[in-house]
Amino acid sequence: MISPRKLPFARLACAFTALLSCLGLACASDLAKSRYQGWETYRLSNGIVTLEVAPKLGGRLIQYALGPHNFLWANPALAGQDPPASGLGPGGTFLNWGGDKLWPAPQGWNGPEEWPGPPDAVLDGSPYLAEKLSGSALRLTSQKDARSGIQFSRVVTMVDGSSILHVHATMKNIDTKPRSWGIWTNTQLDARNPNGTGFNPNFWAYIPGNLHSHFSNGYKILFGGKTNSQFQYDTQSHMMRVHYERQVGKVGMDSPAGWVANVDGNSGYIFVQIFRYQTGCDYPDGASVEYWTNGSGEIFAWGKQVIQPESPTENPYVVETELLSPRKNLQPGQSTSFDYEWRVARVGRGFPVLDCTAAGCTAEAFLAKRVNPGVLGLSGRFGVFYAGTARVRLLDASGRQLSETAPVRISPDSPLVMQTDFPNVSAPETTRVIELVVCNAKGKTIGTLAARTVNSVPYPK
Repeated sequence: MISPRKLPFARLACAFTALLSCLGLACASDLAKSRYQGWETYRLSNGIVTLEVAPKLGGRLIQYALGPHNFLWANPALAGQDPPASGLGPGGTFLNWGGDKLWPAPQGWNGPEEWPGPPDAVLDGSPYLAEKLSGSALRLTSQKDARSGIQFSRVVTMVDGSSILHVHATMKNIDTKPRSWGIWTNTQLDARNPNGTGFNPNFWAYIPGNLHSHFSNGYKILFGGKTNSQFQYDTQSHMMRVHYERQVGKVGMDSPAGWVANVDGNSGYIFVQIFRYQTGCDYPDGASVEYWTNGSGEIFAWGKQVIQPESPTENPYVVETELLSPRKNLQPGQSTSFDYEWRVARVGRGFPVLDCTAAGCTAEAFLAKRVNPGVLGLSGRFGVFYAGTARVRLLDASGRQLSETAPVRISPDSPLVMQTDFPNVSAPETTRVIELVVCNAKGKTIGTLAARTVNSVPYPK
């Protein structure tokens, strides 16, 4: 194991008051000590999503859940075990606890300027210091690693009234000489079949491509076979679709859109990661996003060919979604940071992700057509990141608002389906643009989820 299209990162939401959809009561996020699968954890919850953090397990974010649905893979074979003092397994092996962690990039085995893990006894295998900050924010700090010359820390904060987790990761040069690394967040998603047999054949990931990619075909196969059928790049939509088929492989992309989405097609839940792409920067492997798939086959690593085990205990059903920051040259004592978010929702079974905005994701295209004089029929399907309301606004050709619909209640745990929530909308003949707008529970506008130009030709009489 190796482990609008653009979303403006500056518009990341501040903390808002949550509206519990089941009770209609305000509830801020809460942080408390807990246990998860026998491990000591800190539990952060806002009534919509729950995060379990295991500081002893290399500072891992070990589980993230929307209501009853868990997104991350947490190793059941190690449940309840504490890491040994060495930070390594028997014979110096990798203890793969699961969840999400920080690693330095690039990975490689050709010298001290590359990270040869996992395993890594310090940054990956040793406990992190956990500190509760103001409110319900939690800071995790690694031990100092002499080999890489760095120390990691990250602050996790839950956005109230939403399904959003914000992570501020920091890497500090603790050496006496310059060091050059990127920050690499590695998230292991559970790709088991929900019925308990084998892998999930309906697990998909969506990565927007780069129209000006420095990779000849828009992506690069980093590990495994060069013709891996799991990695399907659509040259028309410029979207990489990763379909998990239990084959080992890894793909890298210089994706500039600022989002990637993972979909469990069986349950209809989506796990989205948000980041900011920095044009012209030196990214490890030349990639801002990488995906690894556990499975059968072989890879070249550690200077040799490695055949992957068939046993799901040794080689579990896991997809790794990985974000990378640009590589930074750090003088002694200098730090660099990398901000990213997790945003989760439910869109319904069997739907893809076509686009993401600050408010949510599109699973079926937003369409509007005249069905009667003065009446528009709407279609489209969305997953939303906020508990609050949505409404449709109608604008004329100059952008002046003509009218808007009454609001409908929305929540991340339920898809927003236009045919059901807004079956028909009264619209003057001067309507030229229709917008779907999301507000949080306090009525503050989050943003436009989707917009569509309306045909100027009137309904035929």
